[in-house]
Amino acid sequence: MKYLEDRKYVIQAIFIAIGAVYLIKLFFIQVLDDSYKTAAENNAMRRIIQYPFRGLVYDRDGKLLVENTPVYDLMVVPKEAREIDTLKFCRLVDITLEEYREKIKAAKTYSYVKSSPFLQRLTNHEFAAIQDNLVDFPGFYINARTVRGYPHQSLSHALGYIGEISPRQLEDTSYRGYRQGDYLGVSGLERQYEKFLMGKRGVKFRMVNVNGIEKGAFKDGAYDTLSVAGQNLVSTIDLELQKYAEKMMEGKVGSIVAIEPKTGEVLTLVSAPYYDPSLLTGKELGNNYMKLLNDPVKPLFNRPLMATYPPGSIFKLAQALIAMQEGTLTPNTGYPCNWSLVKCSHRHAHPSNLGIAIEQSCNPYFYQVFRSVVNKGRSRNVYQDAKLGLDIWNNHIKSFGFASQLGIDLPNEKRGLMPNAAFYDKIYGANGWKFPTIYSVSIGQGETGVTPLQMANFAAILANRGFYYTPHIVRSVGEKGKPLPEYSVKHYTSVDPKHFPPVVEGMQRVVESGTARYARLNHIGVVLAGKTGTVQNPHGKDHSVFIAFAPKDDPKIAIAVYVENAGSGAIAAAPMASLIVEKYLTDTITTANRKRWEADMISGAFYKWGN
Repeated sequence: MKYLEDRKYVIQAIFIAIGAVYLIKLFFIQVLDDSYKTAAENNAMRRIIQYPFRGLVYDRDGKLLVENTPVYDLMVVPKEAREIDTLKFCRLVDITLEEYREKIKAAKTYSYVKSSPFLQRLTNHEFAAIQDNLVDFPGFYINARTVRGYPHQSLSHALGYIGEISPRQLEDTSYRGYRQGDYLGVSGLERQYEKFLMGKRGVKFRMVNVNGIEKGAFKDGAYDTLSVAGQNLVSTIDLELQKYAEKMMEGKVGSIVAIEPKTGEVLTLVSAPYYDPSLLTGKELGNNYMKLLNDPVKPLFNRPLMATYPPGSIFKLAQALIAMQEGTLTPNTGYPCNWSLVKCSHRHAHPSNLGIAIEQSCNPYFYQVFRSVVNKGRSRNVYQDAKLGLDIWNNHIKSFGFASQLGIDLPNEKRGLMPNAAFYDKIYGANGWKFPTIYSVSIGQGETGVTPLQMANFAAILANRGFYYTPHIVRSVGEKGKPLPEYSVKHYTSVDPKHFPPVVEGMQRVVESGTARYARLNHIGVVLAGKTGTVQNPHGKDHSVFIAFAPKDDPKIAIAVYVENAGSGAIAAAPMASLIVEKYLTDTITTANRKRWEADMISGAFYKWGN
């Protein structure tokens, strides 16, 4: 019996100990530890993201290119969105019951207790129509943000657009810090300068009641953080020149790129056809994007950076420079216009020197110039000689920025193509080709491909007599900032500067008395140096090409114009380039005759023009 009596006390002691533990724990929870209190508060607290103002973009003269306009996102917390009049809500926000169910399902998939966008990019009018009625629909609230706005309709390809981050990007560690519903740059400057433009998010905490109605700041805003606006960009673009160049290319397909040679700053960058940048903002972004994407003329395709074309006769200038560097050509070298080698586009006397050959754009002359480099006689084997010569030529030509990315501060720049020995070995075999196989490269045809940006950069190299700065479209990050350091480095070609003056003189002759007579700027006292090109097109009418710079002895602008299916370089590209240069240098088109030419270029009345 005593044994049983002892067990009773043991059991009582155990119960007392357990009770004591519970009492101590309750005291700790209720008096000492406030974590549960905080958790309770959290159930009545809403975390609202404060989206920063994205950095603005200006042109070189301080004109606003990209601004911010307010929009509103209707957010939902699925846990709180219960027992509401669904039909009334659908009428309020103008959606169907099926759409409501799909959106609520998507929100629950993301999180049952966290907020996510229900309807995005509401306009001021749409916001005003629903804001006073949201009190009847717990779980729904408005979050303000900004989207891009444009006080003009130009420069769409360079500016780019912003869009909502995708699920795939959210899984990518390089996008760490972004969250669902965030916007980021998708193309153009918006993408390239995202880290400067994006700013830093803030957050505010608000107390809400059981119906989701805000009751004030949580702990007087002690845990709120302010958003930090993104940095502004000052671009190199001349907006008025951009508008003028786009007007020239209206209804056409092609590119215009103009560069300031002394700095590498891009003055204008036109990809035609173009589109209004405001189409890719706001609620209709997705629909408009698909329309542009499916348009057969490909308005989303950024031709200055992504299209690669044979350069045509403008390439003859590079052939001459390389040949002089290799010692196979002098400014006084003459070659016959021998049509048995290759046909010539013009009937003329045999060029007795380089300047005349450039002026007349003589195909047989430059056939022989290119041959002198490739078949220099470095080997007794004609096949080996061609390989050695072509690779030496290839090294020279790449120093001009061809067949490589120049490094412009825009995404998706293409390299282009310049052949070397290995390229032809893959096609014809190690001993299956020699100079006659590849002669078309001499006149910028055959296996060559350059971008319009590379053409404009080539014009800048000629203007600078042998060097260039990397083309760039942003002058500074911040109104008082500086260009990124990589855009202040001179890049020299492999050709000695002493060889450039004869070529430049030939370019002057092209405009004064050669194939680009319509491009003369004598009426404003400016000497324009240029070169036309007519690119053979197996799919239709030839392409019209022209590169130039002016003034010849103090260059302020270098330009490349490429108009697809417009005929010879003299018919479309040269007059257009000349008008754009005049507009940039004088801010106006002066004479009545030039104004008639301007009207013809804008309307596309190229039939009035001849070589």
